[in-house]
Amino acid sequence: MNEARRPDVAMDTIVSLARRRGFIFPGSEIYGGLANTWDYGPLGAELKRNIKNAWWEFFVQGRDDIVGIDGNIILHPRVWEASGHVQEFNDPLIDCRNCGSRYRADTLIEDKLGQQAEGMPLGEMTELIRSSNIACPFCGQRDWTEVRQFNLMFQTTLGPVETSGTKVFLRPETAQAIFLDYRAVMQSSRTKIPFGIAQIGKAFRNEITPGNFIFRLLEFEIMEIEYFIRESEAPETFEDWLTQIGAFFDSIGLRRENIRTREHEGKELSHYSKRTVDYEYRFPFGWRELCGLAYRGDYDLSRHSEFSGVDLSYFEQQTGERFMPHVIEPALGVDRILLVTLLDAYDEEEAADINGKPYTRVVLRLHPRIAPYQVAVLPLMKKPELVAKASEVQAMLRKTFSVEYDETQSIGRRYRRQDEIGTPFCVTIDYESLDDQAVTVRERETMAQVRVPIAEIADVISDKIASWS
Repeated sequence: MNEARRPDVAMDTIVSLARRRGFIFPGSEIYGGLANTWDYGPLGAELKRNIKNAWWEFFVQGRDDIVGIDGNIILHPRVWEASGHVQEFNDPLIDCRNCGSRYRADTLIEDKLGQQAEGMPLGEMTELIRSSNIACPFCGQRDWTEVRQFNLMFQTTLGPVETSGTKVFLRPETAQAIFLDYRAVMQSSRTKIPFGIAQIGKAFRNEITPGNFIFRLLEFEIMEIEYFIRESEAPETFEDWLTQIGAFFDSIGLRRENIRTREHEGKELSHYSKRTVDYEYRFPFGWRELCGLAYRGDYDLSRHSEFSGVDLSYFEQQTGERFMPHVIEPALGVDRILLVTLLDAYDEEEAADINGKPYTRVVLRLHPRIAPYQVAVLPLMKKPELVAKASEVQAMLRKTFSVEYDETQSIGRRYRRQDEIGTPFCVTIDYESLDDQAVTVRERETMAQVRVPIAEIADVISDKIASWS
């Protein structure tokens, strides 16, 4: 299924759909909300879980060289000194003196001038903002402070008394727990280089300018792998991982025409990176990072060996060689991938109802692998005999698929709702079903309907999903 999508969908359209249909709600809404926090509703929770499951199946369960862990959010404070985050994990901050609004300076430059500014020296950013006469997006004035560094880590206190407790941080990435457990994983699982360790987990960043719905959040989830290799293997392995990330995007139905790659220039590179390539997506607000692939060298293991006093080098028994592994890191934000699936899948088309009345059909063309529900079971009417048969069909299909049951409103309205939440198949039970033991299967993509014996529904739908492209 490779239907054309709308390239011009507005973010407000996605936000409205997400809220109305139970994908994503504003956080703490009954208390007036908390800026830039969002909760996942019933459909959003299913979509998010399906994306994580698809990633885990693709990169962990589908390979024999990657294992998984689930590390802590709060780590020893020395970890962040060793990793360089205390000194280096900063964004450039600038304030409007008139209204007090704060902005990430490089993003301000990129939004207003269309010029890549990540990694630009602070003084150059200050001069560029002033010489370009950039106005504050909030108040319109042009009275700016100097650009300065702002550390993004959330700090808290470990212990019952704040004044005597230990200062710790909520992790800004999941990678460090993997490096801390790397030695234990090798010893317990008998892995040999090259191998990877995967993790899905929460991360926290005190972003200067979060926003654009769930594009940039204070609290988010990362799907991340640290792949350990010999230094000589780095170029070939890096290119292979670029290909693998693209293959994963294909597997969940993302459209390649909305995705591109961009190599980081030297000044953009993070303090730990020898090479970084971003996959970027064409968002309604422009091309922005979707995920990143970084070659971290041996920076992390060497630093943790130095700071902890524990030798994290790798001993190759066959050759008798000891060396510090290098690392390739593919990192994908769950929330950002989820946003892209909604943007990429949203479509509108002109259609007609069963009475021939035209309407605008809204449909989420989600891949069945990640759709919140793969099948909806719908009795034609809310009559006891139809409901009873529909319940039997529902119970049977639940053994194989994620299923929703809906018996309210007209069948046409229920079809429209399933289109709007991305359900690929609807199974309708009517009065004929009581006699011929068959049902009507409707496909979301084409709205085509076919009569299928109840005993064959699961096989028919499984075959259709297996052939989905």
